[in-house]
Amino acid sequence: MKFGMIVTARSGAQWLDAVRTAEKQGYRTILLPDTMYTPSPLPMLAAAAAVTESARLRPNVLAAPLRHSAALVRDVAALQLLSDGRFELGIGVGRPDAASEAERLGMPWGSARQRREQLFEAVAAVRAAVDPTPEIVVAASGPRMLSAAAEIADRILLATQPVATETELAEMVRIVRENTDRDIRFTHQLVGIGDHLPFWLGKQGLTADGLRHAGAAALLPEDPRAAADLLEYRREKYGIDELVVLDELAAAFAPVLDRCTSQVADR
Repeated sequence: MKFGMIVTARSGAQWLDAVRTAEKQGYRTILLPDTMYTPSPLPMLAAAAAVTESARLRPNVLAAPLRHSAALVRDVAALQLLSDGRFELGIGVGRPDAASEAERLGMPWGSARQRREQLFEAVAAVRAAVDPTPEIVVAASGPRMLSAAAEIADRILLATQPVATETELAEMVRIVRENTDRDIRFTHQLVGIGDHLPFWLGKQGLTADGLRHAGAAALLPEDPRAAADLLEYRREKYGIDELVVLDELAAAFAPVLDRCTSQVADR
């Protein structure tokens, strides 16, 4: 298993300290969301590149319709240079509520088909012009987007709702595998561990008991052994070999991370 951390930036000094700490703790990838309500991820990841040695760096995820492909290529090339090839391009067609962000940026917000075409164009431009080509991580949820991602992604972020079940994860993986013969791997994001949930889920009225009752796959058991065994099962069965953890959950997740690390060391 590989692990990534979404790090929240509260100040410049705190951000740099947090990414260094995440790398030392064993997180392979540092991630930042791309919204109009959070710092722009590309300059933040450039700063992270300067103070880390091995951590991968990934926006989670850029909305292709909000960027011109030529400008994206230039930014990705700069990040690959600064990070010595550690940048990963997390990209998608934009969250359902991103139309208002496009309006604020003065960018057109097309139909779902048009936005998928913009995604294909952006990925093709990066592959053609950036050396080394970064890993392309495409966020996808519905059948059409999963099928599209199967054509162009190196890795797919399964962009599920917090209450999505393991059966739903399995169906998403099935759709991808039916649309490609390449060995695409998958990423999933943790929404909670035991009774520990991030603040934003509470604001939506969700509880740990409610998520357990719904069979939410992204809520892990608090017992480190049980959680590690479940992650290993999903890695082997579905190819979900990366878990993304919010920094808000890092303390609760630490025993699981230690367990997974020790299992690898014992092999």
